[in-house]
Amino acid sequence: MTIDTLLFDLDDTLLEYEQRSPDVLAASFDRVGVDSFFDIPAYHARYDEFLEAGLSVNDQRANCFAAIARENGYDEETGRAVAAAFAEVRDHSRVRFLPGASETLEALTGEHALGIVTNGAPEMQRAKMAALGVERYVDTIVFAGHDAPAKPNPEPFERALSELDSTPERALHVGNSLDTDVPGAKAAGLGAVWVPADPDETPDPTPDFAFETLHPLTERPWRMP
Repeated sequence: MTIDTLLFDLDDTLLEYEQRSPDVLAASFDRVGVDSFFDIPAYHARYDEFLEAGLSVNDQRANCFAAIARENGYDEETGRAVAAAFAEVRDHSRVRFLPGASETLEALTGEHALGIVTNGAPEMQRAKMAALGVERYVDTIVFAGHDAPAKPNPEPFERALSELDSTPERALHVGNSLDTDVPGAKAAGLGAVWVPADPDETPDPTPDFAFETLHPLTERPWRMP
């Protein structure tokens, strides 16, 4: 296949927080003075329901925490207080590249058109990218859930390709999520790279490539017979 365009997810694909999310949530409950009534997986499972254009990430998180609180027998204001504490503890500039991420971006930039397609509020995601200089590598950024519907809707992928003057047949999307990245890319007609892949999991739909780190992308595996 002739591939000249690569789109990347951001969180847990190119970078991760230095602060562990469970630690941030635990500190948030402590600040409010309430027992923990949900965990990070429960938050992540619900977050996309509350993506809404025009809302800040803090407002989206507050709406999510309020709903989780109500469903667990707490009043919504308790959930919003935990969300406010979470926002105070979380530092979006304290991020680091995942293994192979910076090397991959450095190797591919210039030779390929690169873009970011991320579910997340622009102010939050830009702070992360600015901390690591990600934007110098890419030609477009689509904030799914704000510029377009959230992944796995195909529209954010289509928008990125349009801005890069590319087509699905010439593009791959690289992401970690089997719920948003792989099915979203496939729905838009792109090839899908699943990373970091779990060898014990059988993805559906099946990605075109699956790697445990980003390092193999520097070898352009799509060019190999």
